Amino acid sequence: MQSTWKLKLACVWGGELISVLTSSVLQMGFVWHITYATESASMLSLASLAGFLPLALFGTFAGALVDRLPLRRVLIGADLFIATVSAAVAVVSATGSLPVWVVMAALFLRAIGSAFHTPAFQALTPLMAPVEHLTRLAGVTQAVQSGGYILGTAIAAAIYPVWGLTTMVALDVAGALVASGAVLAARLDVGGCAAEKNIAVAGTPGIVTQLRALGAETAAGYRVLRSYRGLFALLWCGFVFTLIFSPISALFPIMTIDHFDGSTGDAATAEIVFSVGMIAGSALLAATGGFKNRALTVVAATALYGVATLAAGLLGVGGFVAFLAMSFVMGLSSPFYSGPQTALMQERIPPEYLGRVFGLYGAIMSWALPLGLAFSSVFADAVGAPVWFVGAGVAMVLLAAVSWAIPSIRWIEE
Repeated sequence: MQSTWKLKLACVWGGELISVLTSSVLQMGFVWHITYATESASMLSLASLAGFLPLALFGTFAGALVDRLPLRRVLIGADLFIATVSAAVAVVSATGSLPVWVVMAALFLRAIGSAFHTPAFQALTPLMAPVEHLTRLAGVTQAVQSGGYILGTAIAAAIYPVWGLTTMVALDVAGALVASGAVLAARLDVGGCAAEKNIAVAGTPGIVTQLRALGAETAAGYRVLRSYRGLFALLWCGFVFTLIFSPISALFPIMTIDHFDGSTGDAATAEIVFSVGMIAGSALLAATGGFKNRALTVVAATALYGVATLAAGLLGVGGFVAFLAMSFVMGLSSPFYSGPQTALMQERIPPEYLGRVFGLYGAIMSWALPLGLAFSSVFADAVGAPVWFVGAGVAMVLLAAVSWAIPSIRWIEE
């Protein structure tokens, strides 16, 4: 029985790795297409908005639908929807020109598919694996997604100059089909806890009734999350962390190019080193599970990230090698922040609410990202990237201390 769930998860994860890889290839292709077509930073910002807005807007309701339906339907449906959007882009591109508005629309629609796929994928593991394995499996999930992103970015750099965007689109469609086939091969039979109840009671209600039901189910998911005081406190600490973190990720190239007088190649190296750190952290989390108290693991990771960020901001103009080391430490700490937190929610939240809780979590974090970027766009240019790094590092260390001082977080394992 134990080998059965391992084989099923391995099958789904294999498809997910291919899907993330090919999706990363296409995302980079879209970014480069917009860059060359418009040479506009505002258009790139708009593209980022198109990529996160659906999760912020629809994530909560998507989670309610995830809880209603068998997970295999949601995962396959989301992948096939994304593949259809990519295929439509390929058709338009084959005509000889690809307007930027088509790419923007594709980014938005693909993100709608991700708004359903993400909470379904996060809800899958706890419905199949024993509780004692969840933290380590969260590390494996992080490694799959980080590895797919890194490989996808490297492949995109090789493909785009030679074969262009159409080939990238074709790869993405193939990746989505492979992921769907992997879910079918795994023969998943989990999820859909609320589906039979809703159908049995309501039959086939009208659209208005369905929308009201979704709203009520979403509110119920929020109440369930709020009833777990430690998880609820961690959620909002995570919101603050994302507010602080998001400008740091955006300022990485500026630190490299402006402060350290590096090249675009140096900037890419810093991003790669950060990603390699994430993979190393994911592997270490999968092997060790972190501290026994998983809330302590989350808080310690926040503090470590803050110390590395602070140290990076204090470096002089000749400290690029040390900056790479701090970038690695930042990446290394990231899985220890997100992995145990995900495992805690997977373990504590009842299965019939997992989709809604992860949908809510994703939506809240999605709003934190643009707020942080908007705040940094106003002040970062005025104070400079190094000062911003120092301030953000101090803020993260303080956040770690405040989080650990909250009793419901400190004793979350009780």
